[in-house]
Amino acid sequence: MAAESPSESLTLVQAVQDGLHTEMERDEDVVVMGEDVGRNGGVFRATEGLYDEFGENRVIDTPLAESGIVGTAVGMAAYGMRPVPEIQFMGFIYPGFDQIVSHAARLRTRSRGRFTCPLVVRAPYGGGIRAPEHHSESSEAMFVHQPGLTVVVPSTPYDTKGLLTSAIRSPDPVIFLEPKLIYRAFREEVPEESYEVPIGEAAVRREGSDISVYTWGAMTRPTLEAAENVAEEGIDVEVVDLRTVSPLDEETIVDSFTKTGRAAVVHEAPKTGGLGAEITATLQEEALLYQEAPVERITGFDTPFPLYALEDYYLPEAARIEDGIRNAVGF
Repeated sequence: MAAESPSESLTLVQAVQDGLHTEMERDEDVVVMGEDVGRNGGVFRATEGLYDEFGENRVIDTPLAESGIVGTAVGMAAYGMRPVPEIQFMGFIYPGFDQIVSHAARLRTRSRGRFTCPLVVRAPYGGGIRAPEHHSESSEAMFVHQPGLTVVVPSTPYDTKGLLTSAIRSPDPVIFLEPKLIYRAFREEVPEESYEVPIGEAAVRREGSDISVYTWGAMTRPTLEAAENVAEEGIDVEVVDLRTVSPLDEETIVDSFTKTGRAAVVHEAPKTGGLGAEITATLQEEALLYQEAPVERITGFDTPFPLYALEDYYLPEAARIEDGIRNAVGF
């Protein structure tokens, strides 16, 4: 039997740093850039140590200008480099939105394949850490709507390193959203060597027969908690962690639903126009005859993300997820 490769017990944010380090060591075209990513190691220390090892030409502190950060990265990617720009918080990504959707996402099409744009825009996203305004956004649906972009959201340290590796090696632009609520919430064994987790493949975190619950990112943990709690009532929940929200793994989504006949979607972004609607439409189109109840959407609210006093109420937590599961199963 072959010996297992060495591993480390890492948090999710440490897995980000490890994934960046591994790829920078493997490929000298990989560069990291963003506000305070160099000497300071990033606001969450996701790039800690990289500046000392790889130097200022590959770990680049930039001005506070998201449009400039992404625009520069697009040019670097077009000419063969693999930049990984960091946006400090997803709520700051909007000044760079035009560069992402008008240039990064379209470069392959615009040039008829002459150029690709192999960049990874990393951004901590989501709420729950008592941050000020503009620091808790979950606007992944905006990027999912843009053809030409891949959107990845890990929920475990192991997946984080593997998905980040796959994203950096992708020939096309990836939006890599890191759920900062669980940056340091738990540890998991992560191989020291390089490995890839395939983009576009969901993971069934818990098998069940009564209802399929689809989620991603930080919402995976309360969804699993809710599944265990309602199991005491005899409700058997299947939990599907999408991991990639564009492209969606429609095969796994539909296969799970045809087994259970009921579904719920959990995300912290606002309900209207969110991915819960897209997943519901997919189930209607592909598996309507298996449906036994309306699809429940357990989400944030159609408001700006609130400040501290209402933050816990806004985020879907286990009790609210349990209620949604009971509504679908009891229909």
